[in-house]
Amino acid sequence: MAWQLVFTEQYNRRAARFLRLHQDAIGQYAKTLKLLQANPHHPSLRLRALKGKLAGLHSVSINLSCRITLEMLITESEIVPINVGDHDEVY
Repeated sequence: MAWQLVFTEQYNRRAARFLRLHQDAIGQYAKTLKLLQANPHHPSLRLRALKGKLAGLHSVSINLSCRITLEMLITESEIVPINVGDHDEVY
């Protein structure tokens, strides 16, 4: 089952800024989005539920230092990316 990625304008702005600052991660970012759409539970994404002030959101890894936080609407098979950045920016 393929999941649908739903991008908001706010996320697109954050992603554009992230990619300008982390040009070395462009390929990894694109690969992460493709894998997320195909199978958000793939082990290499290291999907995890967040706690505390980000409870209700999940995160996936782009690489060892960069993450994407997301809202997963499981009943609708939709994934809404919320934020992208390095560990400190996202959390």
